[in-house]
Amino acid sequence: MPVVDEVSNDYLDEISFLAIAGRSDLGRSAEVADGLFSDNLKWGYDESVWELYGVPGQPVSILVSGGVVVDLWFGAIGDSALRERLDNLVAVS
Repeated sequence: MPVVDEVSNDYLDEISFLAIAGRSDLGRSAEVADGLFSDNLKWGYDESVWELYGVPGQPVSILVSGGVVVDLWFGAIGDSALRERLDNLVAVS
C-alpha cells in the first residue's frame, strides 16, 4: 500500500482511492490504517465487499469505473506498473 499511497498523489483529480479492510476487526484495522495511509486514501471496514468481488485474500487491487471492474490483480506491484494501470483506468473513465 505505500506505493499506492505515494502514486495516488498524481491522480487525485481523476481517481478516488479506497482501501477496504476485512478479515480482522475494526479496531485493529483502524490502527494499521493510520500507519499505512495518508489522506490520499480513504478506507473502510466491510467484509461484504470481499465477497462481492470474489476476493480470497490480501492484498488485492480492483480498479472500477462506472460500476464495471476495469482491472484486478493480486499482490503488490511497483510504481511504473501501477501508473500504467491507473493511466488505463483514466483512459476508459
